[in-house]
Amino acid sequence: MHRGVDVLVRFFMRWIPDSFVIAIILTLFTFLLSISVADFGIADTISTWGSGFWDLLKFTNQITLTLLFGYALANTRPVHQLLLKVAEMIRTPRMAYVLVCLVTGICALLSWGLALITAGIVARAVGESCRRRGIIIHYPLLVASAFSGFVIWHQGLSSSVGLTLATPGHFLESVTGIVPITETLFTSWNMILALVVLVTLPWLMSLLAPVSPENISEFPEALVGSDDRTESAVPPQSPAERLEQSRLLNVVIILVAVSYVYMHFIQRGLGLTLDIFNFTFLFAGLMLAGSPMKYLQIIIEGGRVASVFLLQYPFYSGVAAVMAASGLAAMLVDFFVQASNAESLPLFSFLSGGLLNIFIPSGGGQWAVQGPIMMETARALNADVPRVAMSVALGDQWTNLIQPLSIVPVITIAQVPLRAVMGYCFFALVYSGFLFSIALYFF
Repeated sequence: MHRGVDVLVRFFMRWIPDSFVIAIILTLFTFLLSISVADFGIADTISTWGSGFWDLLKFTNQITLTLLFGYALANTRPVHQLLLKVAEMIRTPRMAYVLVCLVTGICALLSWGLALITAGIVARAVGESCRRRGIIIHYPLLVASAFSGFVIWHQGLSSSVGLTLATPGHFLESVTGIVPITETLFTSWNMILALVVLVTLPWLMSLLAPVSPENISEFPEALVGSDDRTESAVPPQSPAERLEQSRLLNVVIILVAVSYVYMHFIQRGLGLTLDIFNFTFLFAGLMLAGSPMKYLQIIIEGGRVASVFLLQYPFYSGVAAVMAASGLAAMLVDFFVQASNAESLPLFSFLSGGLLNIFIPSGGGQWAVQGPIMMETARALNADVPRVAMSVALGDQWTNLIQPLSIVPVITIAQVPLRAVMGYCFFALVYSGFLFSIALYFF
């Protein structure tokens, strides 16, 4: 097994370019398909791509801020020290791989945004702790293990498909009606499947660890943080500097923020959204940093985490626009639908969802394209509508394991190249895909 793992990892190391280069290649490939397969026309393809380039600008900025504020929170002195102390519980390399995957998986069931941030943060903290204590771990596998736990996010509380169907007035209400989460997320088959993946995937990832010392790449010494991070080296000298480092100023604005969070959840009874998630992370980081300037310094350092994602997401927004307008997305889904019956539709919905996710790496965006076709088909075939909807969601989360944009936040925080982790993510893809397929077809 280890020989096969090493061969595949070397293949990805040689042939997988940076995620930004992949975004450009995928864009050009979509152009080729649009013109040659969908007969959409060169001018129409280019025009649609350019017009759709900024369609997801608000969402892009929301996700970018999620990454930035998560990075800042993790790099405040209290959180950094806490993470290192937790990581000190690890005694063996296998325990390290298992723990990071399990932690991300649990977070994924709560919030996909939290899971992505956690994956990069916990991998880096565990890697640093192991390096300090002389526990030899293969850092690229550690990062891949952390990210692989993300594969069950659509089966948890932040599932865009499950939550959309349960929301009154959603765009498919005339077809599906209101589908409560008790028929999607909280079904026994979905919860058992998520639990099986959560329990078994971490152990699979730990089995992929290289045996030969020459194949092991440890946590880089340059990334080992100092214990005096965020501490000011020079005491404030002027009134302006005292304001910049004022703890009182911090306390006042944080009390205002806490009041708003209380109003949002308690007085108004509103739920968790990406905006309130970012709001909470921002002020939690500001509180733990101790002063406005200390927090600003961490934010500036974390700019590289946000900038990579900010650059790439518009390319995928443009690709999604071309896929929808040219009819490519509908053609892909129809191909699987034609081979389906009531029993096999969930499996084929899963497979088509996984393939479509490569081009449209957004759960909500993909559902907007694929959802209407699948829901109409499910109703026509008298299939289980909630199960088919969740099958699309499973496909979306499944190929996130090899979708470069999905892993960008993790590898940017962890500071490893995409090519170093993709081989290990591929094994997680094969294993989780096998479990999902078996569950959808036989149970």
